[in-house]
Amino acid sequence: MPAPRTLFAAAALTAGAALVLAGCAGGEPDDAAAFDPDEKVTLDFAFWGNDDRATRYNDLIAAFNEEYPNITINTSFTDFPSFWEKRQTEAAGGGLPDVFQFSDSYLRQYAESGNLLDLGEVSDYIDTTTFDESLLGTGALDDVQYSLPTGYSLWANFVNDDLVAQAGVDAPEGGTSFADFDDWMADVTDATGGAVYGGTDYTQRIQVFELVLRANGGNLYTDDGELGFTEDELRDFWESGADIRDGVTVPQQKLEELSPKSGFGAGITASEMSWSNFLGGYLADSGASSISIVAPPTAEEGSKDLYRQAGLQVAIAKNTEHPEAAALFLDFVVNSPEAGEIFGTTLGFPASSSKLEGTTLEGADKQVADYIESAADRIGDAPPVPVVGYGSLEQTFWDLGKSIGLGALSVDDAVTQFFSEADAILG
Repeated sequence: MPAPRTLFAAAALTAGAALVLAGCAGGEPDDAAAFDPDEKVTLDFAFWGNDDRATRYNDLIAAFNEEYPNITINTSFTDFPSFWEKRQTEAAGGGLPDVFQFSDSYLRQYAESGNLLDLGEVSDYIDTTTFDESLLGTGALDDVQYSLPTGYSLWANFVNDDLVAQAGVDAPEGGTSFADFDDWMADVTDATGGAVYGGTDYTQRIQVFELVLRANGGNLYTDDGELGFTEDELRDFWESGADIRDGVTVPQQKLEELSPKSGFGAGITASEMSWSNFLGGYLADSGASSISIVAPPTAEEGSKDLYRQAGLQVAIAKNTEHPEAAALFLDFVVNSPEAGEIFGTTLGFPASSSKLEGTTLEGADKQVADYIESAADRIGDAPPVPVVGYGSLEQTFWDLGKSIGLGALSVDDAVTQFFSEADAILG
């Protein structure tokens, strides 16, 4: 792989728009020449994930050290909630890791508070020309590039082919209306006498609400960092799930007993909506011999309601003492063919063309790639940068949806609580 410095310099002649988006309009960083490729450097790298992801990162670091033996990478990882709790403590004290996995849900919060390095300051060491402009935008705020995506996913509907065959019903079509999909779930539940349910109450997921809003020309939030929907729109959405909550989808109480597995992962629902890169996990959890991926229902046929969700990103702390070395490692994680070979689609479908070149698409990876290609006509522009506190709002949405499913909360009360929480988070 050519050195990032060479790639970026060559691309600078023809990719002006990408440079502006990457925050490079100011020209070369003043301290670029100060980088010593022989200096012994140690970087801290933090990520969320499991043992499998840790093993892959160890393999990637070994490949990185073949090219940069002078840069030592110390890693740490935990689960997603604990990861962000620790980052918030570190951010308050100015002690973030040099490089860390990042989420677009926190872009406003960490960029506006000055905790992220403007990648334009280390543009000699990172190649951004390998990214589609819309994917670059997922890590940019006010035309400054703060992070880069490792990959992307599309919202999808997963179907357990074994359970559908046992129920004796036809497989669901992708991209139907919500009403038609509700009928299909009811057919599965009725055919099995409730031994297997057609699916889960999808109105609990803010991503499905987002689909409905986007199908009608809206978004969850605005470019100004405010909510993009009204109380009435949220009320209508949650009320639309009343019929499927009445004996069609798996009861919420049963899901509480199965947690942390989902109904689909536990093999008691025939379908579940989630991000396309969840396929491998679903196969492992459910034990199904075959799982299909079809497009989710749509609120408006022909709409561009899907988008490339590039939530898993990599960023550099503003206070790193080794910005150039950190940039070289970030570039290796998001751009190298070695990263594509080692991670496949487990960090999302590769977002950069150079990483994709190293990815062997077979088995579940090939299935995800085929689904993304099949849904290409339905993919629209990426939504605005998430509001500050989006992660908390997403969890609140899910918790309130589950309370509705348990019968512990009315839709009206849930709407009131959500907007009260949003007011507190957004100030």
